Amino acid sequence: MAAYIAEALPEAPTSTPTAPRTYAWIVFALTFGLLLSDYMSRQVLNAVFPVLKAEWTLTDTQLGSLSSIVALLVGLLTFPLSVVADRWGRVKSVTLMAALWSLATLGCALAANYNQMFIARFCVGVGEAAYGSVGIALILSIFPAHLRSTLSSAFMAGGPVGSVVGMAFGGIIAAQLGWRWAFGAMAAFGLALVVLYALIVRENRLCPHGGMRRVAQRAARPGLRMIFSGLFASVSVIAAYIGSGLQLFIMASMLAWLPSFLNRYYDLPTDKAGVGAAVFILIGAVGMIVCGIVTDRLSRANAERKWTIAMTYSLTSAGLLLLAFQFPPGPAQLGLLGAGMAMVAGTTGPAGAMVANLTPAPIHATAFATLTLANNLLGLAPGPFVTGLIADRVGLMDAMQMVPLIALGAVAAFAIGKRHYAEDLARIQAQQH
Repeated sequence: MAAYIAEALPEAPTSTPTAPRTYAWIVFALTFGLLLSDYMSRQVLNAVFPVLKAEWTLTDTQLGSLSSIVALLVGLLTFPLSVVADRWGRVKSVTLMAALWSLATLGCALAANYNQMFIARFCVGVGEAAYGSVGIALILSIFPAHLRSTLSSAFMAGGPVGSVVGMAFGGIIAAQLGWRWAFGAMAAFGLALVVLYALIVRENRLCPHGGMRRVAQRAARPGLRMIFSGLFASVSVIAAYIGSGLQLFIMASMLAWLPSFLNRYYDLPTDKAGVGAAVFILIGAVGMIVCGIVTDRLSRANAERKWTIAMTYSLTSAGLLLLAFQFPPGPAQLGLLGAGMAMVAGTTGPAGAMVANLTPAPIHATAFATLTLANNLLGLAPGPFVTGLIADRVGLMDAMQMVPLIALGAVAAFAIGKRHYAEDLARIQAQQH
């Protein structure tokens, strides 16, 4: 009966696209481009660490603080700034945030010492804090609901792609023109996109039915009570938060420790180990997109099937990675690692779609901020740290053999979500009518 209800119900209370198809894809391209700029501006610093260390005589602690201050502010400010964006307007918020981090990145290029660079990086963190959650909420609001997994995974793949581009091109530009030009190039890219976004993306074009709909949207802007009740209104949406975060624990651990793994067990020098790790990052990004597309195709007639697909991604990626670390270093191990990385973040699409389906449309930016918070607290932040702690005691190879077992927790969370999904979705849809 539960399966029948889930199949009979539409994806979410609001599944009708609000913008013309061509214009919606233009908005997606610009919003995705700004996500690339976000991560390029964030990660370009890593490419110029050695130069800054030598030029300003910085300690490793100071260098680390320039990187960690951005992540810290993203973690602290994502939720409150997403609440503000849901109430103030997503297009205006996106434009303002992108302008802030781009100007702050330009400030990094002009910094004369560590203190000035720290202030500039602080502003980068403030600008980037809520962009991911607000950007994906804006995208999902203008496309049909049956594309949610594809769009969620494709948009989130911009993070690893932007990181690779920022580090790679930042290093090349710094080597040719100096480290200031590396920051300047990232700032110029971001500012150019901001101008295009401000000229092209307009609220009245995203909402083509005119003033009546905009009045209704303003009237529907949520109060704080609605926000907090909507974010945790069901067992299944909480399960989606937890399952997504636990699965990304594996992704974060792999990305952090693969360069060291390649250096220690394949005898690659630092630069080649970094390039090799970047290849696996790109494989993971492509895998996110492909898994999202596959999810939408397989679950078009039955939204509940997304939960089963997410569990399949978790178990398959865990099996491939566990098997890979049983092999000795060589082509077979690298092939299995690549296959595992292609699926390890495949759950981002289904999880994003479930969060969108299970929360009211007016608080989608805040809901994705909550998903981002869960991803960081349960996965992206502890993954590298816990893996390092284990590696200090039993060695890196043994530690990486243990990491994929976290997928069992993700599978359990997704199974609980599937069990309650039909009931929760029916109740949420009833509340919307």
